Amino acid sequence: MSDTTATTAPSANEPQKAAKPETPRSNQVLSEILNGNFVITILAVVFALIIGAVLIAVTNEDVQKASGYFFAAPGDTLGAVWQAVSGAYGALFQGAIYNFRRDSFVDGIKPLTDTLTFATPLIAAALGIGIAFRVGLFNIGGRGQMLIAAACAGWVGFSFELPWGVHLVIAVVAGIAGGAIWGGLVGFLKARTGAHEVILTIMLNYVAFYLISWMLRTPGLLQAPGSVNPKSPPMMDTAVFPDILGPKYNLHLGFVFVIAATIFAWWLLNRSSLGFQFRAVGENPNAARVAGINVKNTYVQAMLISGGLVGLAGVMQVLGTVTTGFSAGIDAGIGFDAITVALLGRSRPWGIFAAGVLFGAFKAGGFAMQAAEGIPIDIVTVVQSLIVLFIAAPPLIRAVFFLPQGKKSTKLKLNVSKEVAAK
Repeated sequence: MSDTTATTAPSANEPQKAAKPETPRSNQVLSEILNGNFVITILAVVFALIIGAVLIAVTNEDVQKASGYFFAAPGDTLGAVWQAVSGAYGALFQGAIYNFRRDSFVDGIKPLTDTLTFATPLIAAALGIGIAFRVGLFNIGGRGQMLIAAACAGWVGFSFELPWGVHLVIAVVAGIAGGAIWGGLVGFLKARTGAHEVILTIMLNYVAFYLISWMLRTPGLLQAPGSVNPKSPPMMDTAVFPDILGPKYNLHLGFVFVIAATIFAWWLLNRSSLGFQFRAVGENPNAARVAGINVKNTYVQAMLISGGLVGLAGVMQVLGTVTTGFSAGIDAGIGFDAITVALLGRSRPWGIFAAGVLFGAFKAGGFAMQAAEGIPIDIVTVVQSLIVLFIAAPPLIRAVFFLPQGKKSTKLKLNVSKEVAAK
């Protein structure tokens, strides 16, 4: 009798392997929200402020004295910590948003207008750098582009007598054109020679600085007549941004230009065919090239627009902030600070706008905090740096605040061939 192996189907009564229960839809939505860029950014700001509070407490003299007898009277130390931190952040708020010590709302709101004034050139420069980021270019030439733009706008501003309105428009256009040309030169050299944009922008920063410095020391170019100082003549009144809320506030028409520039950047990146090409090249230049996009021309176009927006920041410095004449330090470090703002805003126009306002608040409130509480303004700089550091490390924020780990997406960020076909 031979042995045979029979294969039988499982009976309906046999227990089946339990299927893995699906995650509730509400939990999935909550996980997506908690791991979203907006929440991570807010928590990064909160965490940086907490660390800033620790630094304020550690450097405060009253806290140091009270900590000497902490075990004898711990309440004194905790009270000193609270006084130091609440006083510092209270002064920061009153110097950046609203001063409750003023007699009227009109006077109390002045700190907010100062915040927006500080934020105006930061936002403009960061928009330009953010557009370059979206194309995969690291534009750190903000200083050079601002200096060239400031020189062009300033020269028009003090050299020509033109009607009010016309003079301002021509000066602004000249400045934007100067920044665009200086930025476009980087894109052209990268496209034609393959040179790296980081090296190009660093070198052009030096070229712009020493070129403008020489022009400011040379009579007949940018130096004020009869002056031995490296400074330009003052701007004519017809070329200066007018105050939009009256002479009591520092906020000028440049802020309206920045709002318009933000809308333009949003439309360019999200609603235009050129913006699609920018995003496609930024995601994968090789795939974009296969899809028929001229990558070299895209680099040139992106750097032209990037340089023009950064140049707008230089225009605002000359025609809106320093109208009595400018020197080679007119950029005031904004070209480099704008990189931080663009990173904080994740290279999204409205994110950059919000980040610029936040950094403008830190700048305006930092001075008030230093004057009212004696807190070193360097602590504000540390907080700003920590914000960017934490945003660059989302896993750290998730670990600190016990956020659920988000699902890793396996989808491509950008399907170039399909979108090109659709276009």
